[in-house]
Amino acid sequence: MKTLLITGGAGFIGSNFVKHWYNKYPNDKIIVLDNLTYAGNADNIPKSIRNNNKKFEFWYGNVNNGELVDSLVSISDIVIHFAAESHVARSIFDNKIFFETDVLGTQTIATAILKNYKTVERFIHISTSEVYGTANYEPMDEEHPLNPCSPYAAAKCGADRLVYSFIMTYDFPAVIVRPFNQYGPNQHLEKVVPRFITSALKKEKLTVHGDGKSRRDWLHVEDTCERLELIINTPLDKVKGEVFNIGSGESIQIIDIAKKILRELGRPESLITFIGDRPGQVECHVSSIEKAKQVFGMNSGRDFDTGLKQTIQWYQDNEDWWRRIEWMKNIKIKSKTGEWELH
Repeated sequence: MKTLLITGGAGFIGSNFVKHWYNKYPNDKIIVLDNLTYAGNADNIPKSIRNNNKKFEFWYGNVNNGELVDSLVSISDIVIHFAAESHVARSIFDNKIFFETDVLGTQTIATAILKNYKTVERFIHISTSEVYGTANYEPMDEEHPLNPCSPYAAAKCGADRLVYSFIMTYDFPAVIVRPFNQYGPNQHLEKVVPRFITSALKKEKLTVHGDGKSRRDWLHVEDTCERLELIINTPLDKVKGEVFNIGSGESIQIIDIAKKILRELGRPESLITFIGDRPGQVECHVSSIEKAKQVFGMNSGRDFDTGLKQTIQWYQDNEDWWRRIEWMKNIKIKSKTGEWELH
């Protein structure tokens, strides 16, 4: 029996990981700490889990609350740190909260683990591929230079390197994970895949940044959860202090994703409309997964077309869930040309 502290467990990846671990390891206890910002939703965690008081606890709170974080870390064996502000466009609109949550929040968590180093077995820090910026070479391995191109990416890069500094200074039992683009159930509509899906379902315009030819590496969130499970279960001496990419190893253009969704839903491509390129846009992201394959046997996951069909079906079946947050689908930012646009 283990106790897992999951920060940001009511968010997209965090809530999917809660479901994954709860269903696979019924003897373990899960503690979720979440501030329930606009992107967090307790309903992302099924009632059957939330109502199991012996195996699940939910704490409403901020990762910068040192006293609360210390108390939760002190009773935890494993800490998985998802909590972060995570939307590029929103970081352009208002960046201060990104540094407060992503950098200082990570410092609070890391300091609490340091205080409890005798009992915390390992710390999984969820970074992001955005720390790399646009690819200098393909595929991008874990040694690729860090060139963050947006305030969000810079904040996550700061947190990433902060954890690394704790590893080097304190022999910290940490693993840094850099997921590439995610998609799947319960993803906020500000992200491109659910934004395209819900717009297509309503026969609305699908807004594409620039010419839509920027490429991303996409992995279904359930495949990501399986990879995090592998990292947690791999002997610590094989992963401690290491950085691992979590991706598929393949890239797809944004315009092609829009076309795939329209085709799957029987909508015309005339619904695609182009807007200005987003400031801080990354042109190419594709992950090398060789290191993860060698260390813990990671594969490339389900193919994108299969995962996309599953995701479209989820949004078709859960309209009540996404209708409640539809008003947050877009955010107004100033483009490179100085014009205000909804992104």
